Amino acid sequence: MLDVRKVNFAYGDLQVLWDVDLTVNEGEIVTLVGANGAGKSTTLRNISRLVRWSSGSILFQGEDLGLLQAHDVVGRGIVQVPEGRRIFPEMTVLENLRMGSYPSGVRKDREHNFERAFSLFPRLKERQKQLGGTLSGGEQQMLAIGRGLMANPRLLLLDEPSLGLSPLLVRSIFEIISEINRQGVTILLVEQNVYQSLRIAHRAYVLETGRVVLTGSGADLLVDDHVRKAFLGM
Repeated sequence: MLDVRKVNFAYGDLQVLWDVDLTVNEGEIVTLVGANGAGKSTTLRNISRLVRWSSGSILFQGEDLGLLQAHDVVGRGIVQVPEGRRIFPEMTVLENLRMGSYPSGVRKDREHNFERAFSLFPRLKERQKQLGGTLSGGEQQMLAIGRGLMANPRLLLLDEPSLGLSPLLVRSIFEIISEINRQGVTILLVEQNVYQSLRIAHRAYVLETGRVVLTGSGADLLVDDHVRKAFLGM
């Protein structure tokens, strides 16, 4: 479904990505793990066309994303849930969700997608008239993911969905990510919680200082000595 091939990217003179290669097959959860500053979020920003790589290519089902604008990428079914949630605090939960269905091609499915979001996140249904800015951190993360689902994603890009959440909510969020995948959505997940992300991933890539240094199944990387020492404290 997605092919990232030899992608290089720099912010000015600062090189961030070096010949990054990764693939995501339809139906998978693929996770990209690494320390702060490794280039994980920058990789997602390139896929979403929020920034433009300097060399290499990114293909979605064979189409060159370099020829598209960010809104066109969303129209193709690539939807990013950004780090830090980025909800609209002065809008209600319902209004935030409705904003996720702005692409003309998905408006016909709005009511169905409301029900899907409320089924995955019953708390949002209870608080649908509440302002987004008054929700707890965990509820805001639920809202951010629910808003992403309103756009009928074929490939959902999740950037640090567990950031700042309590351990109990972290586990719940990862269970919901697995359920979204079981419902047919392909997922590329960026996470610092290496254990939980590898536990649910079909495949994974390890980024260090902008380079892919390891790849394999989530289960294999969970027991890899380098991963255990670098990220799991074992």
